[in-house]
Amino acid sequence: MNTFGNIYRLTTFGESHGAGIGGIIDGMPAGIDVDMDFIQSELNRRRPGQSRLTTARKEEDSVEILSGVFEGRTTGCPIGFLVRNANQHSSDYDNMRDLFRPSHADYTYTVKYGMRDHRGGGRSSARETISRVVGGAFAQLVLRRLGITVRAYTSQVGDIALPGTYRDYDLSLTEKSPVRCPDPETAQRMTDLIMQVKGDGDTIGGVVSCVVQGCPAGLGEPSFGKLHAALGSAMLSINAAKGFEYGMGFSGMHLRGSQQNDIFVPVAANGTDCDRHRGDSGRITTLTNNSGGVQGGISNGQDIYFRVAFKPVATVLMEQPTVTTDGTPTILAARGRHDACVLPRAVPVVEAMAAMTVLDYYLLDRATRI
Repeated sequence: MNTFGNIYRLTTFGESHGAGIGGIIDGMPAGIDVDMDFIQSELNRRRPGQSRLTTARKEEDSVEILSGVFEGRTTGCPIGFLVRNANQHSSDYDNMRDLFRPSHADYTYTVKYGMRDHRGGGRSSARETISRVVGGAFAQLVLRRLGITVRAYTSQVGDIALPGTYRDYDLSLTEKSPVRCPDPETAQRMTDLIMQVKGDGDTIGGVVSCVVQGCPAGLGEPSFGKLHAALGSAMLSINAAKGFEYGMGFSGMHLRGSQQNDIFVPVAANGTDCDRHRGDSGRITTLTNNSGGVQGGISNGQDIYFRVAFKPVATVLMEQPTVTTDGTPTILAARGRHDACVLPRAVPVVEAMAAMTVLDYYLLDRATRI
């Protein structure tokens, strides 16, 4: 299962301490102008060493396009790409060769395959998300032409959370802080907390929120191809992701149906009120969007918004008890360069997975209707 998607498909390959990380994109529409500066900028948002909040590992993460692009435009053929690894410290993991790190994939990979690459986790490393970001950047080039935008931001670190919803903030400010939170005051508090945790040799988790705007109504495949289920599957495939909710999610469970229902109304004749949430017909909308832009597994033309919970990074720079591969109790003293909080670098990954999912379902919709 190294391939994601139905029509717009991404197949990834590579390990964190191998020669590189790469992928093949299939199903990319032809004739799309390829903005290499944009694609590289998305990788720059994900790469390590970009701020004091992230791992000190220095990687340029420069992408090489191997196929599928000619004279600056997509050809419709498979797009092959490669990002070469250049700054591995594999010796940092020598003491982990014969033991299982707590809450890592070491044990489960060994049980499944009978062996594992102990250098940074191999295939289970978050470095694999490089391929997702490239795939998502190409998807966003198509979504731009369709008027669809995907924006994610850090909404919670530990117990520090942004109140309200995405509508309460200027999301253009997200990139102004290293933690990628659109509220400057809250961003500073989050940054201070991450730095404190990092100084303790520990890690901390939180939440990334995302909103998709401009998505047309009608995307989604009943019964086992529901759009929100596809988004949930995409998000939960990201390293360290532990939870997914869309719309009101769990926060709406204390309400009654009469309070939570999104009431249908005609779009105001003067084009105001809730016009920006209207569906494809342009005549009907809803007063609220508690459904998160998806009803019956199909997009309804309103903003699609969701939240992804990320656990604290499993590698902590303090001693922890564990066992060796033969079950002997021992102590792990982790070394190396690791994130104290995954959230800042997870934001572009969430955007990438959302972009690929929405484009894939857009193409599916066009493939099933005459």
